[in-house]
Amino acid sequence: MGTLITVTATAEERVEPELGAVQLSVGASGAERQQVVDRTAAAHERLLGEVRRLDADGVLEQWSAGQLRVWSHRPFNAEGRQLPAVHEARGELELVFRDLAALSAWVSEQTSGEELTLGGVDWRLTEETAARVRETAQRRAVGEAVAKAAVYASALGLGTPTPVELADSGLLDARPAPMAKGNLARAVAFSMDAQQAPVAEFVPADLVVSATVEARFDAPPAA
Repeated sequence: MGTLITVTATAEERVEPELGAVQLSVGASGAERQQVVDRTAAAHERLLGEVRRLDADGVLEQWSAGQLRVWSHRPFNAEGRQLPAVHEARGELELVFRDLAALSAWVSEQTSGEELTLGGVDWRLTEETAARVRETAQRRAVGEAVAKAAVYASALGLGTPTPVELADSGLLDARPAPMAKGNLARAVAFSMDAQQAPVAEFVPADLVVSATVEARFDAPPAA
C-alpha cells in the first residue's frame, strides 16, 4: 500500500434562470368583518381572472392559489389598553412564469392595488436543466479532485494516484483507514447549492449550481 492522499474539491456552474416564481398575497383589514371579507374576496377573484388569462396566453409554467383565511385580533395601544377587534382576510398565490419579460411587466401592473402584496420572486431552473447543470458540476468536481491528488503525489515524488474512496462533502472519514488498493467505495453523493437573486429584483443574476466532493487516493512509490 502506498501513501494515502485525501482531497476536497468544488466546482461551480453559472446559468441564467429559466423560471420566476412570484409569491403574492391578497388581503385587507378593518373594523367591519364582512367589509374586509368582501374586499379581499373581490380582489382575489380579480387576480384569479388575471392569472387564468396569463395561463391561457402560455406565459406560466404553473400556478397555485390557497383558500382565503379570515381571523380577528384585538391589538393594544401604547398605554397597554386593548383596542376594538381588527378583522383580517388573506389569500396566498404563487405564479411560476416561463416568460420572464412578462413577469416583470405583469407584476409592475398588479402591485399598484392596495389589497395586493408582492412577497418576492424566486428564480429557478427547469428540472431538466437543473439535472444537466448539476451533473456537469459533479463531473468537474471529481476531475478537480483527481487533478489535486496528482499534484500532491507529484510533489511527494510518488506515482500516479489511484482513487480508493469518494464521497459527498463531510461524509468522508477524516482519519485515514487502510483499504485495499483499487477498491473504490460504492457510496457516492454530491451537493447542489442554488443561490437565488435578491428578492423582488426583476433582472435576475445567474444561478450558481455547485458540487463538492471529498476523495481519498492511494499513491504508490514512483517506479
